Amino acid sequence: DVYWGDAELYKWFFKNWYTAKYVGDGLENPHTEIANGCPYDCGLCPQHKTHTVLGIIDVTNRCNMTCPICFAYAGAANYVYEPSYDQIVAMIRNLRNNKPWACNALQFSGGEPTLRNDLSDLIREAKKAGITHVEVNSNGLRLAEDIEYFRTLREAGMDTLYLQFDGLREEIYKKLRGRADLVPIKEKVVKNAREIGLKSIVLVVTLAKDVNDKDLGSIIDYAVKNKDVIRCVNIQPISMAGRARKEQMRKMRITIPDAIKLIEEQTQGAVTRWDWRPVNWPVPVSKGMEILKSRTYPEFTMHPMCGAATFVVVEEDGSYKPITKVVDVDKFAETFWEVYYMGFKGKKTRAKMELLKLLPLVKSGLIRSLIRNVITKGSYEALGELMYKMVMIGIMHFQDVWNMDLDRVQKCAIHYATPDGKVRSFCTYNSLYRTNIEKQFATSIDEWTSKIGKKINEPA
Repeated sequence: DVYWGDAELYKWFFKNWYTAKYVGDGLENPHTEIANGCPYDCGLCPQHKTHTVLGIIDVTNRCNMTCPICFAYAGAANYVYEPSYDQIVAMIRNLRNNKPWACNALQFSGGEPTLRNDLSDLIREAKKAGITHVEVNSNGLRLAEDIEYFRTLREAGMDTLYLQFDGLREEIYKKLRGRADLVPIKEKVVKNAREIGLKSIVLVVTLAKDVNDKDLGSIIDYAVKNKDVIRCVNIQPISMAGRARKEQMRKMRITIPDAIKLIEEQTQGAVTRWDWRPVNWPVPVSKGMEILKSRTYPEFTMHPMCGAATFVVVEEDGSYKPITKVVDVDKFAETFWEVYYMGFKGKKTRAKMELLKLLPLVKSGLIRSLIRNVITKGSYEALGELMYKMVMIGIMHFQDVWNMDLDRVQKCAIHYATPDGKVRSFCTYNSLYRTNIEKQFATSIDEWTSKIGKKINEPA
């Protein structure tokens, strides 16, 4: 099946970002050996070319919703998969033991992770293990109803809420989530985040043709209006790994370029198709910073077709323009390649001088100042300060068995840690491994409810 709906954009991404210098080295300490070939040795094996940029741990498959498109719900699976506290701590440590880059960004997911009453303790464990960035993937139901629980997550160290947000119309949620009352709940979560001082929400949009493909502009507008707490709109074209029927899913199929064109139309040309770059665009920045700071940074050596992103800079009057109108992003990347090459040859002083070429590439004085801070400090905090002045728009199309590309699989940077001690790429896990892994560590629903004394859709 198709996974990229625009030949011209495909050729542009392929020509500029599918080259040897954008290929990573993978892990120095892979978890499995090559026996049956990709994707059957996933764990990660020596064939994998990209280290973990974002680790994911499913802390439960229980949920307080029954979305028809979900690939991880206990009620549909007829068992409960809920790793123990100690198992989750071991998975965190496993991610941190990756070499040469120890994973420093982690998402707790599910199911609905907020059904675990010990989630705040798990967040603390992640921070204690050295995870810099912790995010929670949630439908927001409990966070809207129980602000004090929300506050405990924030105080424990949750950096970002990854909030399911498919639009601002009831009909969307009725089709995708099976209920039509979710818009005010999502808005309450945003309000509660503001109240507890959480300034980083990612709106996660499951995009389906003829369901919410006309709503991308309004979602972006909502994010811009709430930019004090919303950092990103992350659009995920629907993947055929859920519980919907194959025929139904194919009717809803939409690709990354399709979404890009829709955004151009729905923003009245404010964000065009040429304002986007592939997810591996930051590679030269990471390599250049490694040379300058003599420390390791995550390298986003993913396949260029895995995703696309842009940033919008928000003006005082609420209008916005893409980062490409403020920064010459391509010359910016070229300069960092020069920094890297000079530093690699031992010409570190000259490499630092190359950085002076960056400043004329930035038209906004404020953004120029913030970029200077990121470069000179090289810290997560400096990057965060820059991000607060913009809203990111990202699109990532996860693969399914109908459009699986092994080249993409081997360059995947989003990895699941599992209780069997392995780490697997997002797309292979959901398409090939999830059911078997969950069953291996699962208990029956009757056994779980009898032991815990709760229904599977209740906090425990």
